[in-house]
Amino acid sequence: MHYEGVVYRPPSEGDSVIIQATVGCPHNRCAFCGMYKAKRFRIRKVEDILRDIEEAGRMYDPERTRSLFLADGNTAVMRTEQLLRVLEKIRETFPALQRVTSYGASQYLALKSPEEWRALREAGLTRIHCGMESGHDPLLQKVRKGAGMEEHIRGGQRVREAGIELSLYYLAGLGGEAMWEGHALDSAAVVNAVDPDFLRIRTFSPMPGTELGEDYLRGEFPLQTPHGVLRELRLLVERLEGSGLVYSDHWLNFANVHGRLPGDKPRMLEAIDQALALPLEAFRPVGMISDGL
Repeated sequence: MHYEGVVYRPPSEGDSVIIQATVGCPHNRCAFCGMYKAKRFRIRKVEDILRDIEEAGRMYDPERTRSLFLADGNTAVMRTEQLLRVLEKIRETFPALQRVTSYGASQYLALKSPEEWRALREAGLTRIHCGMESGHDPLLQKVRKGAGMEEHIRGGQRVREAGIELSLYYLAGLGGEAMWEGHALDSAAVVNAVDPDFLRIRTFSPMPGTELGEDYLRGEFPLQTPHGVLRELRLLVERLEGSGLVYSDHWLNFANVHGRLPGDKPRMLEAIDQALALPLEAFRPVGMISDGL
């Protein structure tokens, strides 16, 4: 199989076979992200992707392989007919698969019609990982996400209505001290409108070589304290509705917040309150990190 550059995948796809269908990210302008800066985006030739799937079928037991992830960033941007050919080959090669997933940003999810998403689901696509980051339009514009609240809702709803699982990612602390409240409230509004299967909590830390990382080093982007991030997270969870699972599955987070809505909301709020009662010395230091994972 062929991989170009560093290939990223969600932590939940750690046991998945990884097939690189696209190289890099078609947007690649987010001020907080450095994952794909060294790559120029392109969609690989379908014939090359199909050959990699065939090779993967020789490397991994087709009867025991349960999950497959289509890398890189925003593979959902591929034309539907291309994805359908890839999914057909995956289904032929790995008949026991239970999950086929990819990344997809909201602006690209919203470009496909409901009929296209249903066709992709019928062909075997089971889950999209989407970096919402925030639902707050002023913040999304500041970090150049390329999508706003409207695109988040429209793209997410199309995926969900097609019967494809949706995993949304919330980047706690991204608004810093200035936008934390709008960040939490508008993000909750997006989640409530979409009702994703999963809401995964991540905590922002500036990365070297990114715009926000440089702003932080110049003292122009003051980070929230751990207590500030927890206060923001509490406001988010307070406003959440729906029936999805909330996960806090990342080492950068300041509290282990997980459960199913709506029944586990009191337990999640209690976990946040317990973390808020801890002294600042109990948390990891805030500041620059060397890796975005």
